[in-house]
Amino acid sequence: MSTSNRSNTNPRPFLLTGIPDLEALHVWISIPFCITYITALLGNSLVLLAVSLHRSLHEPMYYFIAMLAIIDLIFSTAVVPKMLGVFWLASREIGFEACFIQMFFIHTCTAVESGVLLAMSLDRYVAICSPLRYSTLLTGARASQMGLLSLARGAAVMAPLMCLLTRLPYCSGRVVPHSYCEHMAVVGLACADPAPGQRYSLTVATLLVGTDSAFIAFSYSMILRAVGRLPSHEARVKTLTTCGSHVFVILIFYIGGLLSMYLQMFPFDLAPHVQVLVADLYLTVPPMLNPLIYGIKMKQIQEGIPKLLGQLAGLRLT
Repeated sequence: MSTSNRSNTNPRPFLLTGIPDLEALHVWISIPFCITYITALLGNSLVLLAVSLHRSLHEPMYYFIAMLAIIDLIFSTAVVPKMLGVFWLASREIGFEACFIQMFFIHTCTAVESGVLLAMSLDRYVAICSPLRYSTLLTGARASQMGLLSLARGAAVMAPLMCLLTRLPYCSGRVVPHSYCEHMAVVGLACADPAPGQRYSLTVATLLVGTDSAFIAFSYSMILRAVGRLPSHEARVKTLTTCGSHVFVILIFYIGGLLSMYLQMFPFDLAPHVQVLVADLYLTVPPMLNPLIYGIKMKQIQEGIPKLLGQLAGLRLT
């Protein structure tokens, strides 16, 4: 029997360290992460409920926002509760299968969110640059198909990576120097050559992010070109403000993700806690900002949320 099969027949759980060298500050560090998680839960849940319950919001643009809310709810819930368990309760143990399931959800959601952000940029491009063709080019069915395509793409590119990683023998220790199952940190515990998995993850992430970000950049450059032709100064400012906030969140998502990956792969002599904090912030900040920028800031959803809260209050009273 091979070393891989022997070592993973009865796999032992991994142990998460939290943030290396800052264990004494875990309780204090947990406070902002807890706040961002609660904000992400409330914001994304409100946006999702508003879009699902109000027929006036049953349009492709809002479907994409709802998809983003679902992804962010799954994304943050896959990471933050266990992270807070490590910080608050010293609940460091995570099962072998649970570790890779968490890893799969993190990376799949990242890939799916990238696809949805691309779809949203194309939606805005068509709405601003070809408004008369918007209703024919982008329908609810096509929005759903684009969401399913993003999901299928994300799962398809991550499944081979999980196969590569779970087949490795983990016999040189079980302490993961991270606050969640970050795949580079876990692979560092393998007692076999992890190069195939590392090359695959680096190639896929770079190609996926590079392709999506190139199309997003093209979409927003065409939007800016169209905005410059608007006759109304107020309309130009409003559109530029909205697109600017979208681009800001997109940059945080892409730059944060690539920075987190490259810092784990090529540490550049940074302290371990700096690498871990960058990765933790990348997973917690975008799910908090997305509903604020894409959802609650939009007038239609702003009007829908008070109606939703009123309906919920009415149900309570009855």
